[in-house]
Amino acid sequence: MTPAARVQASIEILDEILGGAPVEKALTGWARRSRFAGSKDRAAVRDHVFDALRCKRSYAALGGAFTGRGLMIGAVQAQGVDVSSVFTGDRHAPSPVSASETACAFESDAERLDIPEWLWPQFSASLGADAEAAAEALQSRAGVHLRVNLLKSDLASATEALAADGITAIPHPICETALDVTDGARKIGQSRSYTSGLVELQDAASQAVVEALDVQPGMRVLDYCAGGGGKALALAAHRDVAVFAHDVNAGRMRDLPKRAERAGADITMLSSDDLAGQGPFDIVLADAPCSGSGSWRRAPAGKWALTGARLHELTDIQAQILNHIQGFVQRDGVLAYATCSMLDCENGDIVEAFLQSNPSWQQSLRQSWRVTHGVDGFFTAHLTR
Repeated sequence: MTPAARVQASIEILDEILGGAPVEKALTGWARRSRFAGSKDRAAVRDHVFDALRCKRSYAALGGAFTGRGLMIGAVQAQGVDVSSVFTGDRHAPSPVSASETACAFESDAERLDIPEWLWPQFSASLGADAEAAAEALQSRAGVHLRVNLLKSDLASATEALAADGITAIPHPICETALDVTDGARKIGQSRSYTSGLVELQDAASQAVVEALDVQPGMRVLDYCAGGGGKALALAAHRDVAVFAHDVNAGRMRDLPKRAERAGADITMLSSDDLAGQGPFDIVLADAPCSGSGSWRRAPAGKWALTGARLHELTDIQAQILNHIQGFVQRDGVLAYATCSMLDCENGDIVEAFLQSNPSWQQSLRQSWRVTHGVDGFFTAHLTR
């Protein structure tokens, strides 16, 4: 495919997504219909689509419309490329642009920085002087990070094994188990290093949330909102620690047994009915459902789907989770709250409200990581009695 043909394919896929189709379904459907597209074509089109979704507001402003065509006109302009060199109307290329499609300007900082207008005041207040830099970071692709599985390897050995698989990775300073992949990221899924369980895909800040916990041999640790199980696997890499995983939607954990087997990790999965009979625990970690504002580079559709009503609903859920799980914590144990959000209303405000309602608890640690640190945005607080 020519570069222009890739842009035209991206326009068609984006129109499907803007019409309500799930992102992955639209991409997969195009790939199945386009057997002529090679792996490099599919990767390039996927990158175009995700770049456009991350920058939907600014690209639409530059391209004059919230359409696939408008977004890709904006994308080409944002890259400093002559639009007429891509939108030629030649075979498989998009039709030429008109003057009205390129003579556009930004109407607000939120539009320029690709943040929903209603959210910008709260986003800006939460991040203060870092707000613009954080928004700009969310406009770009996230890095690829790996967690070295200490049950099977160490940082140096894993780096060497990855190199043998054609993947270059360097230590990430934010966490002792984290590697930053600088070349060969698309090879990871089929690499021997990954399939043999030496490494696991996990953002460095997500790893740092687990590293911040003082996990000691003999402890019983519960990952209450386990989801796919990334943090449970990181916890289980501590030897002689009993790790339990739970999620209110058990279906989210369906891949965890296979992942644990690959990692050589021992994790006990618990249903909600099982929990009462298994506690109390030395550490209960709740990576609560949230806006995902810290990971919008990876899942940009979530940025545009979020509404004020949904954010309010999420903060209610977060408060309910904290109040519910405090009973599962040993008297001298740790209740660890976490989100992949950078918004105060989901982080510090939730913790403060819990502490005011539960005076026997106190905060022993509060830490945040932002996208400006080269990682996903994360927050965690440790609460003790």
